[in-house]
Amino acid sequence: MEKYYSNGKLLLTGEYLVLDGAKALAIPTSYGQDLTITPIDQPELIWGSFTDEGECWFEAAFSLPKLRLTSASFNSDKEGSSETIAETLQNILQEARKLNPDFLQTEKGYVVKTSLTFPQNWGLGSSSTLINNIASWANVNAFDLLWNAFSGSGYDIACAQHNSSIFYQLDNKKPIVETTSFSPTFSDQLYFVFLNQKQNSREGIKRYKEKREKIKDEHLLISKISEDLIVTNNISDFENLITTHEDIISSIIELPKVKDHLFPDYFGAIKSLGAWGGDFVLATGNENTIDYFNAKGYHTVIPYHKMAL
Repeated sequence: MEKYYSNGKLLLTGEYLVLDGAKALAIPTSYGQDLTITPIDQPELIWGSFTDEGECWFEAAFSLPKLRLTSASFNSDKEGSSETIAETLQNILQEARKLNPDFLQTEKGYVVKTSLTFPQNWGLGSSSTLINNIASWANVNAFDLLWNAFSGSGYDIACAQHNSSIFYQLDNKKPIVETTSFSPTFSDQLYFVFLNQKQNSREGIKRYKEKREKIKDEHLLISKISEDLIVTNNISDFENLITTHEDIISSIIELPKVKDHLFPDYFGAIKSLGAWGGDFVLATGNENTIDYFNAKGYHTVIPYHKMAL
């Protein structure tokens, strides 16, 4: 039996602009996904995907060594169908084989089980953790597998592979990962709030690309904010930095800031994370923060120390 595990991710700074070389600050999360492989004698790949509560939400079978899909079933609120998800999985496996022609070239088979440790709709990287786990299994470069099968900056793959906060940057389309320490003295005043409004990151990226021609010095400004955040030693300066970051991104993609849109009466600062309008936001606050968001109908409020790895 083989087992692999990858960390989830949150992008604290650099959303959208990280695609064009801005330095982003990201953290791996204490939540992630594992992948377990058990050999069997039959020439089949039998796949099962499980939620954080142990429920199987997707099953598929492929004949080996041709990787032909023979069956698929699907039971989830997740968007898509069994065929669509199975074809996506098949594509990832085929791309892994292109990178390593020996992968799954066998007359015997495997039972594969993937298990998330976070709810599927949280958006902490169910796809990126899967890709990184498959890349580890296939002994291929996870960034290459991501870009061959999908798209994106790749910061989520870097988070999957690291156990500390990172700076992430693309230089001529090559990933540069620098481990760093983001453990502010005021971390007990930082919270992650789940908006439960799933945002397709590809849609946000498309919107950004439509606006990118107007961008001039914003990449440098965002990179500077990323660097300043890890040395900030008081909450007031931190709030000023993330508010400035919100202003910059808002002006580029021409969308309202999440605080203005949803929480104009909140007493702290709020920053969108990743695709705007999406899953989690970062909020500064105090002992009243959880009660505030609960009263607004947002019941998943996670303190920084519980979310960050």
